[in-house]
Amino acid sequence: MSLRSLKCFLVALFLPTVMTFACLAQTGTSDAYPGVQIEFPAGGQLRIENELGSVVIETWDRQYVYVTTNEAGSHRRSSSVTIENRSHGFVVRAVRRPGALNTPIDLNVKIPQSARLEITTTSGNVSVRGTPSSTTIKSIAGNINLGFFGLDDVDIVAGAAKGEVRSELPQSSDGGQHVFQARLGPGTRPVRINTDTGNITMSLLRANDNIAADNMQAPDPLDPGSTAKAAGIPAPALDAQEISEGDVIRVDSQLVTLNMSVIDRETNRGVVGLTQSDFKLFENGTEQKILQFDSSAAPFDLLLVIDLSGSTRDVLKLIRAAAQRFVTAARPSDRIGVITFAGQAAVVSPLTLDRQVLNQRISVMDTAAGDTKLYDAMDVAISRSLRDGRNARRTAIILMSDGLDGSIPGVQGDGSKLSYKDLLNRVAEFDGVVYTLWLNTEYEALSPLDTQPEAFDAGYDRMKEMADTGGGVFYEVERLEDLAGAYERVVADLGTVYSLAYRPSDKTRDGKWRAIRLNVVTRPSAIPRGKRGYYAN
Repeated sequence: MSLRSLKCFLVALFLPTVMTFACLAQTGTSDAYPGVQIEFPAGGQLRIENELGSVVIETWDRQYVYVTTNEAGSHRRSSSVTIENRSHGFVVRAVRRPGALNTPIDLNVKIPQSARLEITTTSGNVSVRGTPSSTTIKSIAGNINLGFFGLDDVDIVAGAAKGEVRSELPQSSDGGQHVFQARLGPGTRPVRINTDTGNITMSLLRANDNIAADNMQAPDPLDPGSTAKAAGIPAPALDAQEISEGDVIRVDSQLVTLNMSVIDRETNRGVVGLTQSDFKLFENGTEQKILQFDSSAAPFDLLLVIDLSGSTRDVLKLIRAAAQRFVTAARPSDRIGVITFAGQAAVVSPLTLDRQVLNQRISVMDTAAGDTKLYDAMDVAISRSLRDGRNARRTAIILMSDGLDGSIPGVQGDGSKLSYKDLLNRVAEFDGVVYTLWLNTEYEALSPLDTQPEAFDAGYDRMKEMADTGGGVFYEVERLEDLAGAYERVVADLGTVYSLAYRPSDKTRDGKWRAIRLNVVTRPSAIPRGKRGYYAN
């Protein structure tokens, strides 16, 4: 057995049975590329993160994902890929090994057409050929290229804040060179693209341009020596003896993460100072082994999401002061970021420990134009938390709003592109915790153009449901003067949150609800509060 085959065998031996793993290398063969093959459920979600280079995606008719990498200017693969199997899907991320050259790392991924695709990059380019079930691409400076085969069934919304959108498609909106909208066919496959300074290009491809499915031979997952003829940008061929232990692609099996605050029912106060041995965790009545544990003293990444629609102009000073009170009350080890929104979300401050910078940026934040797009703003916040958090810290999102997204009947405006149902699914899948502070802005409706009473009720109910789904707490703020106190109560509650992770003993993915129960065995009066289960998708 060769060194490469031995390593593939050892790695595969310890992988969960729900995943198929194939290491691909062939000594002396110029068209063999190292890669990993992942069995992928129909309609599953695939998130790809790469801040180290480009991303090339091609759809094909096979029901698995195939990932290869290449490092520019090198004939030796000195990078790694992590693949995390989370409850809501897979996350593929490029990482650099210690001591590796500081050169771009490109990800090349073949995906099933049924996949729900999400890509985030910084300056790397993104290329997608074909049409997944849904596509979301967010980039800061990279160019984005999409190729559609004929008049695909897509609904496209593309925006380049400081770049240009160029299209060969037969339809376009009146949004100018920075915005593009088109619907081809029934429009059941959404495509959402955003870049800050990059350009977006969309083109029509001929049927024979889709070489991914036609020209790439599927590797045999049981034969580490099998080869694949890859399309797109290939990784350089490697000799089996050149591959070091750090080059082995690592796969994390599914972990379920819980964030639970612990309250004493007799005093109604938070309980701190507990250790892992104080807890027992059960899924559907079966005790699970706790694999990761963070005490209540572990730091958080805290992201404030603040509604600054036009109606808040007269009370802006109070909102600023309340946010600054939150910054003061938070623990020094907690990183804090701020996002404001009205017609669109704006990052006031990325996550930082610098309280002086935070307070300065909060002091100049201002109201914004446009109808309230709350759900889109929360979508941005969750995406940034996933990107910025790096899974190194616990994360929490704290939303302040009256809940009146423009999509609610009785509220003026178009509202968010993301539906409330889809947002709620994202909150449920979010590994962090979500707190909501509902601000009462209700007034008497004197005309049909005023916000109607049932809309205020819907905003209230949805803010509460978001907190319940996100495992956090819902706070009612009847008067804006009470907002600062509500923020401080959130900080106090976060100081009682324990984070635990486990790998379910039941590895079946049947889509059914899995009930979770957490007991504090050393404190009978202690009550854990947070998410109570998940769907095993």
